[in-house]
Amino acid sequence: MSFTTLVTTEELERRLDDPGWVVVDCRFTLTDPQAGRRAYAEGHIPGARYAHLDEDLSGPRTPTSGRHPLPDPAVLAQKLGAWGIDADKQVVVYDDTFGAMAVRLWWLLRWLGHGKVALLDGGWPAWKREGRPVSRELPRVRPAVFHPRPDDGMWVDAARVEALLGDSRYLLLDARAEERYSGEREPLDPVAGHVPGAVNRPYEDNLDPGGRFLPPEALRAAYLELLDGRPPERVIHMCGSGVTACHNLLAMEIAGLAGGKLYPGSWSEWITDPRRPTATGEEP
Repeated sequence: MSFTTLVTTEELERRLDDPGWVVVDCRFTLTDPQAGRRAYAEGHIPGARYAHLDEDLSGPRTPTSGRHPLPDPAVLAQKLGAWGIDADKQVVVYDDTFGAMAVRLWWLLRWLGHGKVALLDGGWPAWKREGRPVSRELPRVRPAVFHPRPDDGMWVDAARVEALLGDSRYLLLDARAEERYSGEREPLDPVAGHVPGAVNRPYEDNLDPGGRFLPPEALRAAYLELLDGRPPERVIHMCGSGVTACHNLLAMEIAGLAGGKLYPGSWSEWITDPRRPTATGEEP
């Protein structure tokens, strides 16, 4: 059996010694890029490798890109192989923010053709709260060969988003917190607001009070209301830099509404061109 969306803490603990499973720690703090690496050194799930959002899961930033451009498939494939990931491995990703960062690697692996990847539901907070094993040891990794098969139909660029502005057949979904979407507060990017017509769906809305994903039926009801008759294939997901948007993509997958696309550049790329329109406040 393979896991493609979520895996429970109980299931992962049972599989810690399974050579067919690879765990990747994706803890990262946008305002302190080395915080995740320090946290990993202080303790992690036994056997977990560490993936750094800026250094491992993103490409080089340019004046016209967002904060976290997609990495080169060949470069990422080399890193995945170095972590012991090949086509046969079940990958589990986790972080300490209920999936906000780890979903990036979940999506990247799927983009490169590897479907056997799941997010640890509840993440590091649940793992610690439940008293499950923790290690400070670096894992012993047997390198593998990862063959990337990128599916570029899974994402869209800024030009495509711009071309669809005002087209009611498509839904642009923004996963940022409400105050960032409205432009009331912007701690990371030089311009505040959102893409005109985008609808706000903060990724935290996918979670229950304990930090686990809501049941599939609850997620399905919420997203069907947002879709308002549109097929899931006409949803474009964005956020600040194409990371937390993947949380909504995962939620839709759990809900049985697969097929949405990611706008990787997201708001931080959109605003690099002053010609592109922006909006503030709440969309009607």
